[in-house]
Amino acid sequence: MGAGVFWGVLLIIIGLTLIIRFVFNVNFPVFKVLFALFFIYIGIRILFGSFGIFRFETSTNDVLFNEKAFYKPEHNKEYNVVFGKGVFDFTDIDLSQGNVNVKIGTVFGASEITIDGSMPVRIEADAVFSGAVMPDGNTAVFGSSSYETESFSRDTNYLKIKLDVVFAGVEVKRE
Repeated sequence: MGAGVFWGVLLIIIGLTLIIRFVFNVNFPVFKVLFALFFIYIGIRILFGSFGIFRFETSTNDVLFNEKAFYKPEHNKEYNVVFGKGVFDFTDIDLSQGNVNVKIGTVFGASEITIDGSMPVRIEADAVFSGAVMPDGNTAVFGSSSYETESFSRDTNYLKIKLDVVFAGVEVKRE
């Protein structure tokens, strides 16, 4: 949404509210609505990537207002799902080079994570007003939860997944 479209729509709304107010004698809080629309405009500009001199960009590891699938995570990568859905298939991971650490943040969205039940995996989830469901049935709604597969040992190479879930839902399935 460009600035011209925003200001054009805003002027039309001002005109319509003034007509409604004076012709139909309906008391409408014009300036309160304009103030709210201004903040909505700023939020939309920030979400979609540009606001003045700042430029917000998403990487290939981010999902914003979309759905995306990820396979074979890379070590020390961070994945973010915001207002969308992320599907993560971590069943075919090579642990011969060492531990693989992955961080997944889900905000106002959903994530589905599939792991190999025979692979050593440790999952740590922090949730705020959310649902993080682990394969053993444990759920974090507000607080922390952790899960380890039967083959997990700190002495061997393993997959570590750190989940941050805010106003969202994450389900971890074991294959």
